Amino acid sequence: MFIAIDFDGTCVTHEYPRIGKDIGAVPILKRLVEKGHKLILHTMRSGPTEEAARKWFELNEIPLYAINNNPTQFRWTQSRKVYANLYIDDAALGAPLTYNQDLSEKPYIDWGQVEIQLSKQGLI
Repeated sequence: MFIAIDFDGTCVTHEYPRIGKDIGAVPILKRLVEKGHKLILHTMRSGPTEEAARKWFELNEIPLYAINNNPTQFRWTQSRKVYANLYIDDAALGAPLTYNQDLSEKPYIDWGQVEIQLSKQGLI
């Protein structure tokens, strides 16, 4: 399965252009990869800030399939929208969010709730 993952507010707290704080994404993203899913970083970051996000995945030993594209989709479409079976993004309708003002000024993904949803679907 292709899974598109947003970065700011999803993998880390919102602190663009810096890398935000840990919010619990790493162990769950690693489990997704271990189950054979392909992670696509789906971010508004570009240039040096995109490179910093890619480096975060590398430092956390989470392999990315691609960044801001799905190479397989160009066999059947020229659309710029990243094709994925699942999108995890703090801006998505219904995304489980949490808020801790000591950690971040903005809400961010609640990875405990994401883990429950992924487990219910048999994805991890």
